[in-house]
Order: sequence, then structure tokens, then C-alpha cells
Amino acid sequence: MTVQPMSWKQLQNGSDIRGVALEGIPDETVNLTPERVRILGKAFVTWLRQQGSPQTSARLCVAVGRDSRLSGPSLMPALIDGITSTGSSVKDFNLASTPAMFVSTVNDDDACHGAIMMTASHLPFNRNGLKFFTPNGGLDKKDIAAILALAESNQFTDSPDGPGSVTQQDFISIYADGFVQMVRQGVNHPEYFDQPLKGLHIVVDAGNGAGGFYASKVLEPLGADTTGSQFLEPDGTFPNHIPNPEDEEAIASLRNAVLNHNADFGIIFDTDVDRAAAVDAQGNELNRNRLIALISAVVLKEHPGSTIVTDSITSDGLTQFIENDLKGVHHRFKRGYKNVINESKRLNQEGQESWLAIETSGHGAMKENYFLDDGAYLITKLLVELAKAKLEGRSLTDLIASLKEPAESAELRFKIGVSDFKTYGNYIIRALTQFAETQDGWSVVPKNYEGVRIACGSSHENGWFLLRLSLHDPVIPVNIESNVSGGVARIADGLRHFLKDWNGLDLSPLQKLNVSGTGKTQ
Repeated sequence: MTVQPMSWKQLQNGSDIRGVALEGIPDETVNLTPERVRILGKAFVTWLRQQGSPQTSARLCVAVGRDSRLSGPSLMPALIDGITSTGSSVKDFNLASTPAMFVSTVNDDDACHGAIMMTASHLPFNRNGLKFFTPNGGLDKKDIAAILALAESNQFTDSPDGPGSVTQQDFISIYADGFVQMVRQGVNHPEYFDQPLKGLHIVVDAGNGAGGFYASKVLEPLGADTTGSQFLEPDGTFPNHIPNPEDEEAIASLRNAVLNHNADFGIIFDTDVDRAAAVDAQGNELNRNRLIALISAVVLKEHPGSTIVTDSITSDGLTQFIENDLKGVHHRFKRGYKNVINESKRLNQEGQESWLAIETSGHGAMKENYFLDDGAYLITKLLVELAKAKLEGRSLTDLIASLKEPAESAELRFKIGVSDFKTYGNYIIRALTQFAETQDGWSVVPKNYEGVRIACGSSHENGWFLLRLSLHDPVIPVNIESNVSGGVARIADGLRHFLKDWNGLDLSPLQKLNVSGTGKTQ
């Protein structure tokens, strides 16, 4: 095995640790080895103790779990060894979901001081990583940087009292039972209290990740027919499709399963179950703006007038739906699920009630659930509404019947070919802001927290676009929506007129929109 030279900082991916754990993809050398994972286990315990009471205890308890990745069985023993060498005890959950790991730190009966989930979400089979939790939630970027700094110093000593204990626990069943009780109490079915989903046919697609438990441990005890559920068995090669609710092939696979089995509802999770999406009985996708609209309708019924925080690329139609139809407040913030969650927390601290933080990727976090981005919790909230709708003779998607959706949409990603890509990208954003004000029908949208969002008000464009700088990569993504046929290409044409003078950009993505090259005129 080829191991990349040590560089601890390169393992940081925002608020997670991610790396290459297996060979098999050209030009991707291994940098997340058992030895490095062992050191990271020691570093997390050390970091926990530095946080003060109650973590100053000599015998900390840390829960560990993993998804279905191929490298998990070889990396997990090393992680456990690193933790126990400090004298701390470990609860080994084996296959688990990311949200379940956090729940283990707040479980009233037997909570751990911290938890680690071994996952790389929907990334390719050769990747793996670590997500860390305390009772306060998932760690932030600065916390990950501190843990990596401790790992780099590697100044650890083994416990003089010997290694800590390791206990095997089926925690996913405890976690799942919480959802069972949540549905029973939420629906309060007049005839079938214990099985309020009786008569509903619900298909689950776990993408061979960790979400297969939801069919057998949640839906079936509630009385649902799960015939046609697919890819429930964990398989780290992900042989059927990418376990990603945003992936078109994955959604198409779920749609086919729902339609072929005449199901009432379809559910899809990502690998570690912190994201989800759905398909209705007609095969319509319930993801991105539609998913946000649906859960917003539920939340604003429970908490009228409160604020929904989303990422920056949500549509104008969603804003109109939340604010005009639901009478809530839409606060469009930055990309990145931690950014969205932290902004919702900040608003609450400042006295602006916010019960939902959700990104178009499917990361949804609710105030009532510790602001944990939990795909299974989000879906369970929708299932309560699905069962209530059935009792009342209506459809779940009646909740979003008035949502206005664009006629066209597109996302373009322009690669930046200069070394200091962040400075270059920010120059472009500032220049575009000035350029837009000179164009007929274009105007800069106020209260925008990321990049520059332009409203395109002319009748032949009738839409908007957002140009921003990628969080981590030398890329400028552009999201475009239009309410008229051909509007996206016309908006892109105007954007091309501005971008053509920036030689550090690869503008080839414009070709797929058949942009004419005529551009807008000043």
C-alpha cells in the first residue's frame, strides 16, 4: 500500500476529517491509515479532557460506529485501540448512522461523553473519514483543527491504569425505537395506535449504506408495507447507485421502485443517514426546494411565523411560498450545512425564533432535535403528516400545491486556473456586482450572504442567478433559474458576456446550454 507523506491538515474537510483509506483510484494515494486513525482516537480523547467538566474524568466513555465502507472493518479496531489506550471506555455500535452517534451522547439512560462516526458520506468507495460529537452537537472547523494539531504533535501517554473496556451495543435499535414512538404519538391513530402506518406502502432505498434499518426497525413495526424496498444490505462497493439523495440516477431508481410497486411513498438516504429525500406516489421528486417547502409547511404549522434558514441557492418560488403562503420568514444564508445550522442557532440566541435549518442537499436540522442534521428524523416528521393526510383523505403533497417552481434551472461549475483562486474568485464577485448594475433588467438582490445573486427581471429572462466561490475547491459554481422557456440560456448568455474577459476561468460549461455568444450589451 502506498501511503502519502504525513500532512495532518489535509485530512480536514470543514467540520469533518476525510481521507483516502484504500487504493484503487488512480492518483489517489492512501493518507488515512489505521495508525493515523489510532492517533486520531487518542487526540479526540485528549481534546475532550481539555474541554473541562465533566470530560475531566479519567474514565471517559466514547461511542464509535461506522457506515458500510470497505475500509471500516480495518480502521475501526485501530480507532478503538487509540481511545482505550488512554484509559477511556468504548461502546462499539458497529454499523450505525451519523445521527445515532450524536444521540448516544444525550441518551438519558446511558450517555457517552463523546462519539465518533466513521464515514465519508457519499464519496467513492476508497474514501473514509471521522465525524465527532459531544452532547453540544457536532464539532466545528476550529475543533477539528485543534484535534489535528494534537494528532500532529503525537504527545500521548498510555493510561497507567491500563486500557479501557470495550462494550458491544446494538444502539441502532434504540435509536430506531425513538422514531417508532414518535410516529405513534404524533399520529395518535384512533384505531391502530401501535401501527399508524397500516395500509400505507412505503419503499426505502438505502443505497447499500447504513440506512437499511429504517425499513425493518421503524416502518414495519408501525404497520407499513415495505415491499419493493431495495439496496438495504450494507455493501461498501455501492454496486447499485451512489447513495446520495441529490444524485439523478439514485432518485430515478427510487422512482422506478415506487411506481413499479404502486407504493404511496419512497424514501432515500445517503450512506450515513444524515441526509434524505423522497418520492411521492406519482413518482415526483421531493428533494431540494420541494423537500424544503414540505418540511417548512409542517414546521410553520407547529410554529407560526418562525424563520426557516436555508442555503444560498434556494429558489424565488420557495421564498414566496414560505413568506406569502405559509406566513413565515425565509432567511437565505450560505452553502454548507454547518453554516445553515449555526445561523439558525444564532438567530434563536438573538431572539428570532427559528425551528428549521435546511440545505438543498438534504441536510435538515430542527431545533426540537438538538439542531442535529438527521435524515431519518426529517423523514419521520413527514411520515407523521403522511399518516394524518391518509386519515383525512388528502395527499401529503397537498401541503405544497401552491409552490411555484421554475420552468428551467441549471448549475454550471467554472474551474479557476490560477493558484490564488480565492482572491481571483472574490475579484470576479465584486466586478460582477458592479457589472450587473449597468445591465437592463438586472439588479443585485439585497440581504445576500454568499457570492452575488442577480435578479433578471426582463420578460425573456424572468429569473435569477447566483455566482459564488466554492467552499473548498478552485471552482465558481453558478446556479440559474428562469420562469420562461429558454430563459436559462439567455441569462447564461449575459453572464458569458461578463466572464469572457476573465482568462483564468474555464467557460466550457456554457457550451452545454447552447449559449450564442452574443451576450448582453452595455
